[in-house]
Amino acid sequence: MSRLSRRVLTAALCGLLAAGSLAPAHAAQPTPPTTSKPCANQAAPPPPVDTSEVPPPGRPSPKPLPVPDKPVGGPRMGGCLPILPDTPLRPPRRITAASWIIADLDSGEVLAAKAPHARHRPASLIKMLLALVVIDELPPNKIVQATKTDASQECTCIGIKAWQRYPVHKLFTGLLISSGNDAAHTLGTALGGNGKALRKMNAMARRLGALDTRAATVSGLDGPGMSSSAYDLALIYRAAMQQPRFAKAVRTTEMRFRWHERKRPITLYNDNRLLHGPDAYPGFLGGKTGFTDDARHTYVGGAERGGRRLFVVLMRAEADPLRPSEQARRLLDYGFKLAKADTEPVGQLVDPQPDNTVEAEPPQPDASDQAAPASSTDEGSSSTPWILGLAIIAAALAGGFVFRRKPRGQR
Repeated sequence: MSRLSRRVLTAALCGLLAAGSLAPAHAAQPTPPTTSKPCANQAAPPPPVDTSEVPPPGRPSPKPLPVPDKPVGGPRMGGCLPILPDTPLRPPRRITAASWIIADLDSGEVLAAKAPHARHRPASLIKMLLALVVIDELPPNKIVQATKTDASQECTCIGIKAWQRYPVHKLFTGLLISSGNDAAHTLGTALGGNGKALRKMNAMARRLGALDTRAATVSGLDGPGMSSSAYDLALIYRAAMQQPRFAKAVRTTEMRFRWHERKRPITLYNDNRLLHGPDAYPGFLGGKTGFTDDARHTYVGGAERGGRRLFVVLMRAEADPLRPSEQARRLLDYGFKLAKADTEPVGQLVDPQPDNTVEAEPPQPDASDQAAPASSTDEGSSSTPWILGLAIIAAALAGGFVFRRKPRGQR
């Protein structure tokens, strides 16, 4: 190879490498983020601590739900640090929840939040979504018969026995005040089977605009692909509280329950500390508690004061140093202070979509459709031009070496 040819080849390869090194930076530019710091758990909850989310043999793990291009509820709802109005009022201390939200039950205004769209496991708060489906499809006085599978669910339970018959309204109230997993499964069976019930729950979530939510079990026990967010659970609670059956059930402090036709009834008590007893919160409207090893503590509850109805949602909270109910109390107090100061909302809970705009099944996107967390880079896009350029260099150098080794007569 002549000196001039080598110079031409070198210049061409340098140009190719320069173009390749610049291309990934340009191609990887995403839509400008709504916050300067990427949020943890943007696409999926933290890794599980046990085997509860291992799919059945032969079934793949569900892919994370797509992350919307724009945060539902307003641009500030994409933040991960506390999202506060412009006021000297500061949120309470010792709140251990990884995500929380304070919202107006009537207007849907979000008064303050922290990582409202971070995805976590809802635990028993997903029972609110089941409750909405039950309200739509099962009359209160309908009698259903429990199966052996219904009665053998991992507890907490209200005492369902196989082959016994129960009115829907008793199962519905036990579902919400005592977080009965056996009641949840029995209601799922009455809806056509738990598989159909889950499809209906997930369709309901999408109609409400709860795009971070996938119900994997009807009870809230952890399962493959289970996820939600504080924002989504706020949507679900707000919709549920507009239903008189739900609002009445979550205000119920105790209920007599005939768990067996030949046995004495038992009394079920509401497990929400803010509703009754020494820790009762003035004007409390009712709510729901939840816990699993993977979800940690979850909580939702609302109250009325001074003509305003506010509620809070907590996700992935720890019970030390404060119980979740006490953390909720402090956030409610803070919310009412913000309401009294007439602060500007930081976001908005969206209204439900018409039924005919919701797909019958949730989309299962390919890997290429997944929205990557803001902190990660698309390694495939950034490395391909370099690999191509290095391959061309290697081939060219090898070719140049061969050319130099050939006898002059064989050029």
